[in-house]
Amino acid sequence: MSTHIPRKRFGQHFLSDQAVVHRIVDALAPKAGEHLVEIGPGQGAMTLPILKLAQQLDVVELDRDLIPELEQRTRHAGRLTIHEADALEFDFASLKTDARLLRIFGNLPYNISTPLIFHLLSFSNIVSDMLFMLQKEVAQRLAAPADSEHYGRLSVMTQYHCDVHLLFDVSPNAFFPPPQVWSSIVKLAPYRELPHKAKDYAVFESVVKHAFNQRRKTLRNSLKSLIDNGAWSQVSVRSDQRPEELSVKEFVEISNAIM
Repeated sequence: MSTHIPRKRFGQHFLSDQAVVHRIVDALAPKAGEHLVEIGPGQGAMTLPILKLAQQLDVVELDRDLIPELEQRTRHAGRLTIHEADALEFDFASLKTDARLLRIFGNLPYNISTPLIFHLLSFSNIVSDMLFMLQKEVAQRLAAPADSEHYGRLSVMTQYHCDVHLLFDVSPNAFFPPPQVWSSIVKLAPYRELPHKAKDYAVFESVVKHAFNQRRKTLRNSLKSLIDNGAWSQVSVRSDQRPEELSVKEFVEISNAIM
């Protein structure tokens, strides 16, 4: 039994329910020869069964006190490579050393999950899929359709890059210590070819950010520093609409009209 005390500053809630672990492993379906990467392995609840199936695994762990126990628990299971690093700053491209795309998974700390998703999206061209345990509300935001309660900047930016699937919910009782909220398992599959491609990605990012920073305003007002009134006649979107009404395709259309 581990003596490690979960640290609040790292947002640590360790998965302890074996039935949930089995469901996650089944959803990931790891195979030998794939390039798997785990973010925040913690005490190795998912690391151990996945390493046994995949035979090799890269993990990114910030809490150095967890590393000796992780090495001990997995030493006969396969080849584990531990990167002691902050996943928010980690260069995931440094792991890609051959033709294989990365398969990234993990129980993401609630306190950094949104900025971490944005960071990971920047590597979507070298990732085949991502399977994460997230706070349920964050997972709902990732998958939300336009004009729904949870739809926002995170929804648009994630769905620009990825096909998003909510898989199942996880009770707080599956963790130690139990969080105060439910969690969800979500799968993100980056598109090999984008369904709606922005001519200039930085412009697209800026349009989405400006629109949702002032989400109560109409697009004409929230985007006035980016798009002049004359440009609205070139797009199918009305300038009196609000950002949550627009699909990813329509945000791309606006950003392409700015060029």
